[in-house]
Amino acid sequence: MPPTLASLVHHSALKLTVRAGADRLDVPVRWAHVSELADPVPYMEGGELLLITALKLDAEDPEAMRRYVRRLAGAGVVGLGFAVGVNYEEIPKALVDACADEPLPLLEVPRRTPFLAISKAVSAAIAADQYRAVTAGFAAQRELTKQALNSGPEGLLTALAAQVDGWAALYDASGTVVAAAPDWAGRRAARLTGEVERLRERPAPASSVVGGPEHEDRVELHSLGTGRRPRAALAVGTAAAPGTAERYAVHSAIALLTLTTERSRSLHAAEQRIGTAVLRMLLAGEPDHARAVAGDLYGGLLDAPFRMIVADSVPGARATATGGDRLGTLAEALESAAARSGEAVLVVPEGERLVVLAADGGAAVAACVAWAAALEAARTSPEHAGTDEDEIVVGLSAPTGPIAAAAAYKQAEQSLSVARRRGRVLVEHEQLAAGSVLPLLADDAVKAFADGLLRPLYEHDATGRGDLVASLRAWLSRHGQWDAAAADLGVHRHTLRYRMRRVEEILGRSLDDPDVRMELWLALKATSTDQ
Repeated sequence: MPPTLASLVHHSALKLTVRAGADRLDVPVRWAHVSELADPVPYMEGGELLLITALKLDAEDPEAMRRYVRRLAGAGVVGLGFAVGVNYEEIPKALVDACADEPLPLLEVPRRTPFLAISKAVSAAIAADQYRAVTAGFAAQRELTKQALNSGPEGLLTALAAQVDGWAALYDASGTVVAAAPDWAGRRAARLTGEVERLRERPAPASSVVGGPEHEDRVELHSLGTGRRPRAALAVGTAAAPGTAERYAVHSAIALLTLTTERSRSLHAAEQRIGTAVLRMLLAGEPDHARAVAGDLYGGLLDAPFRMIVADSVPGARATATGGDRLGTLAEALESAAARSGEAVLVVPEGERLVVLAADGGAAVAACVAWAAALEAARTSPEHAGTDEDEIVVGLSAPTGPIAAAAAYKQAEQSLSVARRRGRVLVEHEQLAAGSVLPLLADDAVKAFADGLLRPLYEHDATGRGDLVASLRAWLSRHGQWDAAAADLGVHRHTLRYRMRRVEEILGRSLDDPDVRMELWLALKATSTDQ
């Protein structure tokens, strides 16, 4: 511990005597400073033992001494040492009374004790304290390294919590707590997820402090990793700000966990390269070769129904420095969800696209749906109105197996295309099969085709020579039944037959052709104001 006024008083070589403030001697001393200025306050930083001989002070004036002592105490001076036998044979009563009233510890320095001896004693004590802290820090570093090698991150956190007399927690790339020590710290760490997410938006390395005197503890958050986006985060909770030895322990833990994170990133990159090869084999219709290459890396993922997920950036979306890479964020969310549930997931970045194989009904698929729902809600918020920053669309295939991976990939691409047209974040392939084809007619290319096909009929009707469009719609809706369609229009069936012949003449197409009837019906639906 640093030197205190009490330790200086008990120093056998200094022979100091307490004249005032005997109950405040446990205050740490940051330095011993000599000043004969009438007002040394501008040169004080706080924590000093001020040594004087009262060369320029009227030490016998009670009012002057009260002002002098009050300013010293206000500046953070922790004690006053007065040398007797120099300018005064004993400490003036006015100064003793002023120090007793403040209160400010007052030490009497005998003539045979030079101020230099006091300064050396304080300096030596500070150096010894720092040496002890450094030695303790190195010991903590060795212990943390041993635990990291033998027990992994969990053992390291346990050792760190013991070193700082508090708790420690490790978060993954998604901000989820993956380990904590002691066990009860997991609940406390989980409440800081929002703070961790904000920290991850800042370039690494980054840190922040949460809490203070009014909170249950003081928590330091540190990002881990050397890339643009932190790969993990460390939380350290203590009752007060860590001392030098504790600070060494925290910095050692950060370094060790960063090394672990970077090693994990290298392994992750290697896994992605294998995953890319596995995916290409599956899409090429070679499931047996894919299984052979994957080995045990992806567990039973290729032996059970899985979903194919394809995510892509919205054309024209802009990347922002603060928003980050949403495709990367989605990949982290799926991998973290799979890791927490103990399931395998295959994630393959393909340029501006992300392809994922995840177990059907598993945590990764659920995390993808939840992530998309959250992004969908954010799109409708007032803050997002009028922006297209960092938006992505996601397509999700139906459950499939390795032999049909290519078909699943096509399903996911079809779902993604529909999501893009509808302005949705995520569309599942089952939704397309269970829904209607009519919403797909909202595509601009389909509308352009419909307008071109029906324009001659609309131009004819505009001349007032008949209502061919309405007649065609009624006839097609009645499946070519002349009497029923004529009744709907309120005309004679011969009039309707004449109009249909005019439709054939104007369009140059036969209504006996089922393909023509289908195209005309879809064109009418695409241009309808009801769609």
